[in-house]
Amino acid sequence: MSLAHTAAEYMLSDALLPNRKGPRLKGLRLELPLDRMVKFVAVGFPLLLVSLAFAQEFSSGSPISCFCPSNFSIRQAAYVDSSCWDSLVHHEQDESGQSKTKSLWPHKALPYSLLALAVAMYLPVLLWQYAAVPALSSDLLFIISELDKSYNRAIRLVQHMLKIRQESSDTDVFWDELEKARKERYFEFPLLERYLACKQRSHSLVATYLLRNALLLLFTSATYLYLGHFHLDVFFQEEFSCSIKTGLLHDETHIPDLITCRLTSLSVFQIVSLASIAIYTLLVPVILYNLTRLCRWDKRLLSIYEMLPAFDLLSRKMLGCPINDLNVILLFLRANISELVSFSWLSVLCTLKDTATQKHNIDTVVDFMTLLAGLEPSKPKHLTHGMCDENP
Repeated sequence: MSLAHTAAEYMLSDALLPNRKGPRLKGLRLELPLDRMVKFVAVGFPLLLVSLAFAQEFSSGSPISCFCPSNFSIRQAAYVDSSCWDSLVHHEQDESGQSKTKSLWPHKALPYSLLALAVAMYLPVLLWQYAAVPALSSDLLFIISELDKSYNRAIRLVQHMLKIRQESSDTDVFWDELEKARKERYFEFPLLERYLACKQRSHSLVATYLLRNALLLLFTSATYLYLGHFHLDVFFQEEFSCSIKTGLLHDETHIPDLITCRLTSLSVFQIVSLASIAIYTLLVPVILYNLTRLCRWDKRLLSIYEMLPAFDLLSRKMLGCPINDLNVILLFLRANISELVSFSWLSVLCTLKDTATQKHNIDTVVDFMTLLAGLEPSKPKHLTHGMCDENP
Protein backbone atom coordinates (compact mmCIF):
# COMPACT_ATOMS: atom_id res chain seq x y z
CA MET A 1 0.00 0.00 0.00
CA SER A 2 2.96 2.36 0.48
CA LEU A 3 3.43 2.64 -3.28
CA ALA A 4 -0.24 3.49 -3.74
CA HIS A 5 -0.08 6.10 -0.97
CA THR A 6 3.07 7.59 -2.51
CA ALA A 7 1.33 7.83 -5.89
CA ALA A 8 -1.66 9.50 -4.23
CA GLU A 9 0.64 12.01 -2.52
CA TYR A 10 2.29 12.88 -5.83
CA MET A 11 -1.09 13.26 -7.51
CA LEU A 12 -2.35 15.60 -4.83
CA SER A 13 0.91 17.58 -4.81
CA ASP A 14 0.61 18.06 -8.58
CA ALA A 15 -2.95 19.28 -8.13
CA LEU A 16 -1.79 22.07 -5.82
CA LEU A 17 -1.37 25.45 -7.50
CA PRO A 18 2.07 27.06 -7.08
CA ASN A 19 2.32 30.21 -5.02
CA ARG A 20 2.96 33.24 -7.18
CA LYS A 21 5.79 35.46 -6.01
CA GLY A 22 7.17 38.76 -7.23
CA PRO A 23 5.28 41.00 -9.65
CA ARG A 24 1.93 39.27 -10.10
CA LEU A 25 -0.36 39.08 -13.06
CA LYS A 26 1.51 41.40 -15.40
CA GLY A 27 -0.78 40.31 -18.22
CA LEU A 28 -3.97 41.30 -16.42
CA ARG A 29 -6.51 42.51 -18.98
CA LEU A 30 -8.26 45.63 -17.72
CA GLU A 31 -10.29 46.10 -20.89
CA LEU A 32 -12.78 43.65 -22.32
CA PRO A 33 -11.91 42.35 -25.80
CA LEU A 34 -14.89 44.07 -27.44
CA ASP A 35 -14.11 47.34 -25.64
CA ARG A 36 -10.52 47.16 -26.88
CA MET A 37 -11.75 46.58 -30.43
CA VAL A 38 -14.14 49.54 -30.18
CA LYS A 39 -11.30 51.72 -28.88
CA PHE A 40 -8.92 50.83 -31.69
CA VAL A 41 -11.54 51.37 -34.38
CA ALA A 42 -13.17 54.50 -32.94
CA VAL A 43 -9.83 56.24 -32.31
CA GLY A 44 -7.62 54.71 -34.99
CA PHE A 45 -9.99 55.02 -37.93
CA PRO A 46 -10.18 58.88 -37.90
CA LEU A 47 -6.39 59.00 -37.64
CA LEU A 48 -6.16 56.71 -40.66
CA LEU A 49 -8.49 59.02 -42.58
CA VAL A 50 -6.38 62.03 -41.59
CA SER A 51 -3.33 60.36 -43.07
CA LEU A 52 -5.34 59.65 -46.23
CA ALA A 53 -6.39 63.30 -46.53
CA PHE A 54 -2.83 64.58 -46.04
CA ALA A 55 -1.43 61.99 -48.44
CA GLN A 56 -3.88 63.15 -51.11
CA GLU A 57 -2.93 66.77 -50.52
CA PHE A 58 0.80 66.07 -50.79
CA SER A 59 0.41 63.90 -53.88
CA SER A 60 -1.95 66.08 -55.92
CA GLY A 61 -0.87 69.51 -54.72
CA SER A 62 -3.52 72.23 -54.34
CA PRO A 63 -6.96 70.90 -53.28
CA ILE A 64 -8.66 73.28 -55.76
CA SER A 65 -8.09 74.30 -59.35
CA CYS A 66 -9.44 77.66 -60.57
CA PHE A 67 -10.07 78.54 -64.21
CA CYS A 68 -8.35 81.93 -64.41
CA PRO A 69 -8.54 84.26 -67.44
CA SER A 70 -5.96 83.48 -70.12
CA ASN A 71 -4.17 86.80 -69.62
CA PHE A 72 -3.30 85.97 -65.99
CA SER A 73 0.33 85.43 -65.16
CA ILE A 74 1.52 82.37 -63.24
CA ARG A 75 1.85 84.49 -60.12
CA GLN A 76 -1.70 85.80 -60.46
CA ALA A 77 -3.05 82.27 -61.06
CA ALA A 78 -1.31 81.00 -57.95
CA TYR A 79 -2.71 83.92 -55.96
CA VAL A 80 -6.23 83.16 -57.19
CA ASP A 81 -5.95 79.51 -56.11
CA SER A 82 -4.67 80.53 -52.69
CA SER A 83 -7.28 83.26 -52.24
CA CYS A 84 -10.20 81.04 -53.25
CA TRP A 85 -9.01 78.22 -50.98
CA ASP A 86 -8.67 80.64 -48.06
CA SER A 87 -12.19 82.04 -48.55
CA LEU A 88 -13.86 78.86 -49.86
CA VAL A 89 -17.14 80.72 -50.40
CA HIS A 90 -19.54 79.92 -53.23
CA HIS A 91 -21.30 82.95 -54.77
CA GLU A 92 -24.59 82.37 -56.55
CA GLN A 93 -27.88 84.07 -57.33
CA ASP A 94 -31.25 82.85 -56.19
CA GLU A 95 -34.44 82.83 -58.27
CA SER A 96 -35.21 86.46 -57.49
CA GLY A 97 -31.77 87.59 -58.69
CA GLN A 98 -30.40 88.27 -55.22
CA SER A 99 -26.79 87.35 -54.64
CA LYS A 100 -26.13 84.87 -51.85
CA THR A 101 -23.13 82.98 -50.57
CA LYS A 102 -22.53 79.50 -49.21
CA SER A 103 -19.48 78.54 -47.23
CA LEU A 104 -17.66 75.36 -48.19
CA TRP A 105 -15.54 75.31 -45.02
CA PRO A 106 -16.09 71.55 -44.27
CA HIS A 107 -13.60 70.78 -47.05
CA LYS A 108 -10.94 72.86 -45.33
CA ALA A 109 -11.80 71.63 -41.83
CA LEU A 110 -11.84 67.93 -42.77
CA PRO A 111 -8.44 66.90 -41.28
CA TYR A 112 -9.01 68.93 -38.11
CA SER A 113 -12.52 67.57 -37.61
CA LEU A 114 -11.15 64.03 -37.90
CA LEU A 115 -8.48 64.82 -35.32
CA ALA A 116 -11.14 66.27 -33.03
CA LEU A 117 -13.21 63.11 -33.51
CA ALA A 118 -10.27 60.89 -32.58
CA VAL A 119 -9.62 62.95 -29.42
CA ALA A 120 -13.32 62.84 -28.48
CA MET A 121 -13.46 59.06 -28.93
CA TYR A 122 -10.39 58.67 -26.73
CA LEU A 123 -11.94 60.59 -23.83
CA PRO A 124 -14.10 57.61 -22.67
CA VAL A 125 -10.96 55.46 -22.68
CA LEU A 126 -9.18 57.97 -20.44
CA LEU A 127 -12.23 58.07 -18.16
CA TRP A 128 -12.11 54.29 -17.74
CA GLN A 129 -8.33 54.28 -17.34
CA TYR A 130 -8.27 56.78 -14.48
CA ALA A 131 -11.65 56.26 -12.81
CA ALA A 132 -12.07 52.48 -12.90
CA VAL A 133 -8.82 50.66 -13.70
CA PRO A 134 -7.05 51.16 -10.31
CA ALA A 135 -10.00 49.79 -8.31
CA LEU A 136 -10.72 47.05 -10.84
CA SER A 137 -7.09 45.90 -10.81
CA SER A 138 -7.14 45.57 -7.00
CA ASP A 139 -10.44 43.70 -7.08
CA LEU A 140 -9.23 41.22 -9.67
CA LEU A 141 -5.93 40.60 -7.90
CA PHE A 142 -7.69 39.88 -4.61
CA ILE A 143 -10.47 37.69 -6.05
CA ILE A 144 -8.15 35.65 -8.29
CA SER A 145 -5.79 35.10 -5.36
CA GLU A 146 -8.59 34.04 -3.00
CA LEU A 147 -10.21 31.68 -5.52
CA ASP A 148 -6.90 29.95 -6.17
CA LYS A 149 -6.19 29.75 -2.44
CA SER A 150 -9.61 28.25 -1.74
CA TYR A 151 -8.92 25.54 -4.30
CA ASN A 152 -5.58 24.80 -2.64
CA ARG A 153 -7.31 24.53 0.76
CA ALA A 154 -9.58 21.83 -0.61
CA ILE A 155 -6.61 19.87 -1.96
CA ARG A 156 -4.75 20.21 1.35
CA LEU A 157 -7.83 18.84 3.12
CA VAL A 158 -7.61 15.71 1.00
CA GLN A 159 -3.88 15.50 1.80
CA HIS A 160 -4.76 15.66 5.47
CA MET A 161 -7.27 12.82 5.06
CA LEU A 162 -4.64 10.81 3.22
CA LYS A 163 -2.33 11.28 6.19
CA ILE A 164 -5.08 10.13 8.55
CA ARG A 165 -5.65 7.06 6.39
CA GLN A 166 -1.96 6.21 6.50
CA GLU A 167 -1.53 6.74 10.24
CA SER A 168 -4.72 5.05 11.43
CA SER A 169 -5.48 1.40 11.03
CA ASP A 170 -9.10 1.95 12.00
CA THR A 171 -11.13 2.74 8.88
CA ASP A 172 -13.91 4.17 11.05
CA VAL A 173 -11.67 7.12 11.97
CA PHE A 174 -11.06 7.88 8.33
CA TRP A 175 -14.74 7.63 7.47
CA ASP A 176 -15.68 9.89 10.37
CA GLU A 177 -13.25 12.53 9.11
CA LEU A 178 -14.50 12.13 5.56
CA GLU A 179 -18.14 12.57 6.58
CA LYS A 180 -17.22 15.63 8.64
CA ALA A 181 -15.38 17.11 5.67
CA ARG A 182 -18.48 16.59 3.55
CA LYS A 183 -21.06 17.80 6.05
CA GLU A 184 -19.31 20.24 8.36
CA ARG A 185 -18.56 23.68 6.96
CA TYR A 186 -14.89 23.69 7.88
CA PHE A 187 -13.95 25.81 4.92
CA GLU A 188 -16.21 28.79 5.14
CA PHE A 189 -15.19 31.66 2.84
CA PRO A 190 -16.68 34.63 4.69
CA LEU A 191 -14.06 37.10 3.47
CA LEU A 192 -14.40 36.22 -0.21
CA GLU A 193 -18.17 35.73 -0.20
CA ARG A 194 -18.79 38.90 1.78
CA TYR A 195 -16.44 40.78 -0.51
CA LEU A 196 -18.36 39.58 -3.56
CA ALA A 197 -21.65 40.36 -1.85
CA CYS A 198 -20.32 43.84 -1.04
CA LYS A 199 -19.45 44.34 -4.70
CA GLN A 200 -23.00 43.36 -5.53
CA ARG A 201 -24.16 46.40 -3.57
CA SER A 202 -21.54 48.70 -5.11
CA HIS A 203 -22.13 50.60 -8.36
CA SER A 204 -19.01 52.69 -9.00
CA LEU A 205 -17.48 50.36 -11.62
CA VAL A 206 -20.74 49.75 -13.44
CA ALA A 207 -21.52 53.49 -13.44
CA THR A 208 -18.12 54.23 -15.01
CA TYR A 209 -18.62 51.46 -17.56
CA LEU A 210 -22.08 52.77 -18.45
CA LEU A 211 -20.74 56.32 -18.70
CA ARG A 212 -17.92 55.16 -20.98
CA ASN A 213 -20.29 53.50 -23.43
CA ALA A 214 -22.84 56.32 -23.15
CA LEU A 215 -20.14 58.84 -24.12
CA LEU A 216 -19.20 56.68 -27.09
CA LEU A 217 -22.83 56.66 -28.22
CA LEU A 218 -23.08 60.43 -27.63
CA PHE A 219 -19.97 61.21 -29.66
CA THR A 220 -21.12 58.84 -32.38
CA SER A 221 -24.46 60.66 -32.53
CA ALA A 222 -22.63 63.99 -32.69
CA THR A 223 -20.58 62.61 -35.59
CA TYR A 224 -23.79 61.70 -37.43
CA LEU A 225 -25.18 65.19 -36.84
CA TYR A 226 -21.97 66.85 -38.04
CA LEU A 227 -21.72 64.72 -41.17
CA GLY A 228 -25.41 65.02 -41.95
CA HIS A 229 -25.70 68.77 -41.40
CA PHE A 230 -22.41 70.07 -42.80
CA HIS A 231 -20.98 67.42 -45.11
CA LEU A 232 -24.24 66.55 -46.83
CA ASP A 233 -24.79 70.19 -47.79
CA VAL A 234 -21.56 70.27 -49.82
CA PHE A 235 -21.27 66.55 -50.61
CA PHE A 236 -22.01 66.79 -54.36
CA GLN A 237 -20.72 70.30 -55.08
CA GLU A 238 -17.54 69.92 -57.11
CA GLU A 239 -17.45 73.43 -58.65
CA PHE A 240 -18.07 76.82 -57.06
CA SER A 241 -17.93 80.47 -58.07
CA CYS A 242 -15.20 82.40 -56.31
CA SER A 243 -14.87 86.18 -55.99
CA ILE A 244 -11.29 87.22 -56.74
CA LYS A 245 -11.54 90.99 -56.48
CA THR A 246 -9.64 91.10 -53.22
CA GLY A 247 -6.13 92.05 -52.22
CA LEU A 248 -3.86 92.56 -55.24
CA LEU A 249 -6.75 92.25 -57.70
CA HIS A 250 -9.18 94.55 -55.90
CA ASP A 251 -8.72 97.50 -58.28
CA GLU A 252 -8.39 95.50 -61.49
CA THR A 253 -11.24 96.34 -63.91
CA HIS A 254 -10.41 93.91 -66.69
CA ILE A 255 -11.04 90.76 -64.68
CA PRO A 256 -14.44 89.21 -63.99
CA ASP A 257 -16.07 89.43 -60.59
CA LEU A 258 -16.41 85.64 -60.28
CA ILE A 259 -14.41 82.76 -61.66
CA THR A 260 -15.15 79.02 -61.52
CA CYS A 261 -13.08 76.76 -59.33
CA ARG A 262 -13.14 72.98 -59.04
CA LEU A 263 -12.52 70.99 -55.85
CA THR A 264 -9.96 68.36 -56.80
CA SER A 265 -10.23 66.75 -53.35
CA LEU A 266 -13.98 66.12 -53.54
CA SER A 267 -13.53 62.36 -54.04
CA VAL A 268 -11.45 62.10 -50.87
CA PHE A 269 -14.02 64.20 -49.02
CA GLN A 270 -16.80 61.85 -50.13
CA ILE A 271 -14.85 58.70 -49.28
CA VAL A 272 -14.03 60.00 -45.82
CA SER A 273 -17.64 60.97 -45.13
CA LEU A 274 -19.13 57.68 -46.29
CA ALA A 275 -16.45 55.59 -44.57
CA SER A 276 -16.99 57.43 -41.27
CA ILE A 277 -20.74 56.84 -41.39
CA ALA A 278 -20.28 53.15 -42.25
CA ILE A 279 -17.67 52.41 -39.58
CA TYR A 280 -19.45 54.18 -36.73
CA THR A 281 -22.76 52.63 -37.76
CA LEU A 282 -21.14 49.21 -37.39
CA LEU A 283 -19.75 50.17 -33.97
CA VAL A 284 -23.13 51.13 -32.53
CA PRO A 285 -24.46 47.52 -32.25
CA VAL A 286 -21.19 46.47 -30.60
CA ILE A 287 -21.50 49.24 -28.00
CA LEU A 288 -25.14 48.35 -27.37
CA TYR A 289 -24.18 44.69 -26.97
CA ASN A 290 -21.58 45.68 -24.37
CA LEU A 291 -24.34 47.43 -22.44
CA THR A 292 -26.76 44.50 -22.68
CA ARG A 293 -24.17 42.18 -21.11
CA LEU A 294 -24.67 44.10 -17.88
CA CYS A 295 -28.32 43.00 -17.83
CA ARG A 296 -27.58 39.29 -17.29
CA TRP A 297 -25.33 37.30 -15.02
CA ASP A 298 -22.46 35.17 -16.26
CA LYS A 299 -23.11 32.43 -13.72
CA ARG A 300 -20.90 29.77 -15.29
CA LEU A 301 -17.76 30.99 -13.56
CA LEU A 302 -19.30 31.04 -10.08
CA SER A 303 -21.12 27.76 -10.70
CA ILE A 304 -17.75 26.10 -11.36
CA TYR A 305 -16.56 27.25 -7.94
CA GLU A 306 -19.58 25.63 -6.30
CA MET A 307 -17.30 22.57 -6.32
CA LEU A 308 -15.41 24.16 -3.44
CA PRO A 309 -16.63 23.21 0.03
CA ALA A 310 -19.03 25.76 1.52
CA PHE A 311 -18.82 28.15 -1.43
CA ASP A 312 -22.48 28.72 -2.31
CA LEU A 313 -22.83 32.25 -3.59
CA LEU A 314 -25.29 30.98 -6.19
CA SER A 315 -27.16 28.44 -4.09
CA ARG A 316 -27.94 31.10 -1.50
CA LYS A 317 -29.46 33.18 -4.32
CA MET A 318 -27.25 36.13 -3.44
CA LEU A 319 -27.27 37.24 -7.09
CA GLY A 320 -30.03 39.81 -7.59
CA CYS A 321 -30.17 42.66 -10.07
CA PRO A 322 -27.17 42.23 -12.39
CA ILE A 323 -26.44 45.95 -12.86
CA ASN A 324 -23.74 46.25 -10.21
CA ASP A 325 -19.98 46.04 -9.76
CA LEU A 326 -19.99 42.28 -9.18
CA ASN A 327 -21.31 41.63 -12.68
CA VAL A 328 -18.58 43.86 -14.16
CA ILE A 329 -15.95 41.99 -12.14
CA LEU A 330 -17.31 38.65 -13.39
CA LEU A 331 -16.99 39.88 -16.98
CA PHE A 332 -13.36 40.80 -16.37
CA LEU A 333 -12.69 37.51 -14.58
CA ARG A 334 -13.95 35.79 -17.71
CA ALA A 335 -11.58 37.94 -19.80
CA ASN A 336 -8.70 37.01 -17.45
CA ILE A 337 -9.56 33.34 -17.19
CA SER A 338 -5.99 32.41 -18.12
CA GLU A 339 -4.79 34.03 -14.87
CA LEU A 340 -7.35 32.05 -12.84
CA VAL A 341 -5.48 28.73 -12.82
CA SER A 342 -7.92 26.96 -10.50
CA PHE A 343 -10.74 27.49 -13.00
CA SER A 344 -9.28 25.03 -15.50
CA TRP A 345 -8.81 22.37 -12.80
CA LEU A 346 -12.33 22.81 -11.47
CA SER A 347 -13.78 22.82 -14.99
CA VAL A 348 -12.23 19.41 -15.62
CA LEU A 349 -13.55 18.10 -12.30
CA CYS A 350 -17.04 19.42 -13.07
CA THR A 351 -16.97 17.69 -16.44
CA LEU A 352 -15.91 14.42 -14.82
CA LYS A 353 -18.50 14.89 -12.12
CA ASP A 354 -21.27 15.15 -14.70
CA THR A 355 -20.14 11.91 -16.35
CA ALA A 356 -19.57 10.00 -13.08
CA THR A 357 -22.09 7.61 -11.57
CA GLN A 358 -24.21 8.86 -8.70
CA LYS A 359 -23.10 6.11 -6.29
CA HIS A 360 -19.94 8.00 -5.41
CA ASN A 361 -21.94 10.92 -4.03
CA ILE A 362 -19.63 13.51 -5.62
CA ASP A 363 -20.55 17.04 -4.60
CA THR A 364 -17.30 18.92 -4.05
CA VAL A 365 -13.69 18.82 -5.14
CA VAL A 366 -12.92 17.08 -1.83
CA ASP A 367 -15.19 14.19 -2.78
CA PHE A 368 -13.70 13.87 -6.23
CA MET A 369 -10.04 14.13 -5.20
CA THR A 370 -10.70 11.63 -2.39
CA LEU A 371 -12.02 9.21 -4.95
CA LEU A 372 -9.14 9.83 -7.40
CA ALA A 373 -6.57 9.37 -4.64
CA GLY A 374 -8.03 5.95 -3.89
CA LEU A 375 -8.95 6.86 -0.32
CA GLU A 376 -12.43 5.38 -0.37
CA PRO A 377 -12.31 1.80 0.79
CA SER A 378 -15.44 -0.27 1.12
CA LYS A 379 -17.76 1.59 3.39
CA PRO A 380 -18.39 -0.10 6.75
CA LYS A 381 -21.87 -1.59 6.98
CA HIS A 382 -22.86 0.24 10.12
CA LEU A 383 -21.92 3.57 8.50
CA THR A 384 -23.80 2.62 5.37
CA HIS A 385 -26.92 1.81 7.41
CA GLY A 386 -26.46 5.02 9.36
CA MET A 387 -26.41 7.09 6.19
CA CYS A 388 -29.44 5.25 4.85
CA ASP A 389 -31.31 6.08 8.06
CA GLU A 390 -30.34 9.75 7.70
CA ASN A 391 -31.39 9.85 4.04
CA PRO A 392 -34.46 7.65 3.67
